[in-house]
Amino acid sequence: MKAMVLNAPREISYEEIKRSETAADETLIRITHTGICGTDLKIFQGGIPAKYPLVMGHESIGEVFQENREIPSGSRVIIDPVTFCGACYHCRAGQTHLCPKGLLIGRDRNGGFAEFLSVPSGNIHLLPEKVENREAPLIQPLTTCLHAQRRARIFPGESVIVLGLGVTGLFHIQLAKAHGAYPVIGITRSKWKRELAEKLGADLTLEPNESALKAVLDATEGRGADLVIESVGQLPVLADAISYTRLGGKLLPFGIYTEKNARLPFYELYFKELAVINARAAKPEDYPACIDLVERGVVKLQPLISHTLNLSQMGEALEMLNSNMPDRMKIIFDHVTD
Repeated sequence: MKAMVLNAPREISYEEIKRSETAADETLIRITHTGICGTDLKIFQGGIPAKYPLVMGHESIGEVFQENREIPSGSRVIIDPVTFCGACYHCRAGQTHLCPKGLLIGRDRNGGFAEFLSVPSGNIHLLPEKVENREAPLIQPLTTCLHAQRRARIFPGESVIVLGLGVTGLFHIQLAKAHGAYPVIGITRSKWKRELAEKLGADLTLEPNESALKAVLDATEGRGADLVIESVGQLPVLADAISYTRLGGKLLPFGIYTEKNARLPFYELYFKELAVINARAAKPEDYPACIDLVERGVVKLQPLISHTLNLSQMGEALEMLNSNMPDRMKIIFDHVTD
């Protein structure tokens, strides 16, 4: 089968490789569409360690190619990339996403940048007809946002700030509104992303300049936000997030930080008695919930897709991710037309 293979950091090529055998507890999926994100870029660059050669890709959908006991061949499914053993302490405690024996498909084992992929049968979820193939891969990053907000426990009427309005930031805007938060404030330097956030439900959007803190205080009766979500993954932005949070508020560092040293206003973090809530990946139950939100139109996916490419155009996609081009949002690979 054809696959995009990462042979070493920054060394990737479109190759013919042998299709792995499908185990008895696995289902073979013919991949039709896959999204690419910042995690893939960090794996490509070597910032996130991996074993080579590796087929990346963890935001994949496709069709069941070999029928399993519950889902017939041809069924459209999305793949949950988080595997787990089901027997350890964390799995028994309902923390399957933290399983020490668990792997992330596309990082620790071959992923979806290929024609076919064998996955544990429990890691696939049926897609309804209303969800289009091109949009469906976005459900995977949506599950990580929902998992994070479930940990943060947003109550109706709480104020929420989202720093960074990329794909996950715009998901956080929509989910916060769905949870009844008010006001929901989006902060980014990009004017068109601010405009998009407002179309998707943000009550207020701001540019991160000297007047932003005053605007936040004005919008939150002088307190600061109940919850601030940092969705950029940059430490200076996390420092800003601390300043926007009210006394006794909640801070959700949603971005992935690979730095080993940090300069942050640690005294302010202490003085405000902030609850710092981290979130990693998602749980299996987040998939049906997110599929339902998308099917009912509570969360919109299509506005977040900016480019559709063939898998052989991986180099172009990685360049777009690395350049932070202003009009780039989610890039989807269409395997069918490749």
